[in-house]
Amino acid sequence: MATKRSGKAYYMISAVAAKYDIHPQTLRLYEREGLLKPSRTEGNTRLYSEEDLDQLETILSLTRELGVNLAGVEVILNMRRKMERMQQEVNEFMAYVKKELARGLDDWEQRLSTAMVKSSPTDLVRSGAAGAAGAAGAGNASSASAGADDEDEIDIASTASKRSS
Repeated sequence: MATKRSGKAYYMISAVAAKYDIHPQTLRLYEREGLLKPSRTEGNTRLYSEEDLDQLETILSLTRELGVNLAGVEVILNMRRKMERMQQEVNEFMAYVKKELARGLDDWEQRLSTAMVKSSPTDLVRSGAAGAAGAAGAGNASSASAGADDEDEIDIASTASKRSS
């Protein structure tokens, strides 16, 4: 039998036991073990919500289909809760990163629009690398020609000294 409290459907222990073909004592055991936490009426009657029924279905699936004992069920349910919390934290972190990246792009676009030289960072890196390579090449060429000039000077000096002797 379902009762309504604050717009949600709640089921009494007898209705839940009949629906899932289990003994009410099994539901009480699950509650004692901390696997289920049904709400209570003022008269102390257990009332199971839709969330409680989803949890019960998970418990029954683990015990009936997979043969997991109650201690294993408790561990699995705790791990699922931790994983859900971690997933929520990851989602919050990703939202934060996306927001910061969007803000960073907006800042970059604003700085770029007021810059004297309009170029993207990739253009600067590419042209800077090419410019550095070109400068290095030019430096090597000038040092090579400088070396050739030095040799010519040495040859001239040695020739002059040979003539004078």
